[in-house]
Amino acid sequence: MIIKRRDFLKTGTLAAASLMLPNFLKAFSLPESLAKENKILVVLQFSGGNDGLNTIIPLKNDIYFKERQGISIKNALNLTDEAGINPALPFFKELYDNGEISVLNNVGYPEPNKSHFRSMDIWQSASNSSEFLETGWVGRYLDEECYNCTHPTQALEVDDMLSLAMKGNTKKAFAFKDPKRLYETSNEQYFKSLYDNHHHDHETVDYLYQTLGETIDNASYIFEKSKAKSTDSPYPSSKLGKDFKTISSLIKSDINTKVYYLEIGSFDTHVNQNQRQEKLFSEINDAVQSFVADMKANNLFNDVMLMTFSEFGRRVSQNASKGTDHGTANQMFFISGGLKKKGILNALPDLQNLNDGDLIYTEDFRKVYATILKNWLKADSSKILGWKNGVYDFI
Repeated sequence: MIIKRRDFLKTGTLAAASLMLPNFLKAFSLPESLAKENKILVVLQFSGGNDGLNTIIPLKNDIYFKERQGISIKNALNLTDEAGINPALPFFKELYDNGEISVLNNVGYPEPNKSHFRSMDIWQSASNSSEFLETGWVGRYLDEECYNCTHPTQALEVDDMLSLAMKGNTKKAFAFKDPKRLYETSNEQYFKSLYDNHHHDHETVDYLYQTLGETIDNASYIFEKSKAKSTDSPYPSSKLGKDFKTISSLIKSDINTKVYYLEIGSFDTHVNQNQRQEKLFSEINDAVQSFVADMKANNLFNDVMLMTFSEFGRRVSQNASKGTDHGTANQMFFISGGLKKKGILNALPDLQNLNDGDLIYTEDFRKVYATILKNWLKADSSKILGWKNGVYDFI
């Protein structure tokens, strides 16, 4: 059976992407519920370069207000005497008051790159700024932990295409936008006929057909798991709200996935930053609030960690368009009932000692990844990252 380009394309982006992705998941039987020691990581990527200074606000820093006379946040919600949080994130303030969030400031890496694409690659691959890797930190975690698994540990990304972070040398996560849509698309008669009528001895072609068959199986598996314990908890109708609802339904099933990955953006706020950031923060606030409430209601919050990051922060001074331009260091959030240290973990950004108008990082993001891998996922972070400079103790 010959694949015609127009027939291939008309089936839609999702099916095309699924077909070309090497398989990771298999429809296999797992225990009825998650093992108690099975910690889950949910990574939320703030795409576009979120402005950290207007997220966690230095309330008593005169330089901040002087350099941002048109965009400084004057009605921040107080966390401490020195730090406040953007008023569009009231649930994060509630998490802070409850001891359910940690904030790590000044996270970055040496010789920072201000290109969205390059800096995102650095963050997703956990590379040096001068190093170009084709694998991601989660993907290498899969390589290390699942090289000989009978029932491999799984990682899922809620998107049509797989991020570099999720690609390993031999193992890859699986990307999908919506379990039902993936199932319906993969089970279209065109794909069924294509797979059922395949007879070919060429190794490369045979691999693609095998991948197609596995994708069809995986789509059915994910769809059935998403229905197994579908959530009745209310979620926002936003894209992010729907993505978190999908993740929640899978966490509560017996799919036993350890890493979920999703994103929101764009935070590239060169113009009219406050309006754009407020809209995105409101969407994040409401979606995270629903997700946390759902996890708590199902006694899962102590075993689930939500981690946020952005590829870079913004410059200290505002620009002429009531926005900010590409910067360097930024903060990361960690939300869970299983935190050992809560609140603001380190000093706020130093606005007096800058590098050509940019913040100077004090915390390497690879140390954060090493901490997550070693202390949360119980993996060998030194093998996965090559990181040998210690870990944090907040988890």
